[in-house]
Amino acid sequence: MDPRKGLLRAGVLTMPCALGRSGTSIFKREGDGATPVAAMTLLSALRRPGYRLPLALSLPMRVARADDGWCDAPAHPAYNRAVRLPFAASAETMIRQDRLYDLVVVLDWNVRARRRGAGSAIFLHVAKPGYRPTQGCVAVSPADMARLAPFLRRGTRLRVHR
Repeated sequence: MDPRKGLLRAGVLTMPCALGRSGTSIFKREGDGATPVAAMTLLSALRRPGYRLPLALSLPMRVARADDGWCDAPAHPAYNRAVRLPFAASAETMIRQDRLYDLVVVLDWNVRARRRGAGSAIFLHVAKPGYRPTQGCVAVSPADMARLAPFLRRGTRLRVHR
């Protein structure tokens, strides 16, 4: 079995998902490419302008702006936080050309109780074709993201097991 792929279960649904290029890790570190083995609470969501879900989410959601970013610089005070671009330190853009962030759900990995270097920007988002590995996130197909929508509620936990 490919450690970079998994199964995501939500209620009665089971669907394939992509995991980090390094598989999973119980010792997640910034830049290691691993998906953390953890139970992560769904915090909020961003959607690309014009992206429509067939059902509304019961999760705080807003439309992403061109200047939305996420700081991935461990030494910066805004590490693993939403930031405005351009940004003085390393940060990724939340509106991607590859459409992976058409809908992105922020997971509580190292967000509320931050540890420098313990990993940043761990999201649930849209998968690349063929479920190619992520940088440490969990990703599902666009169709499965729409099927998941009714289960995406504040407080819901996404659990990654080995």
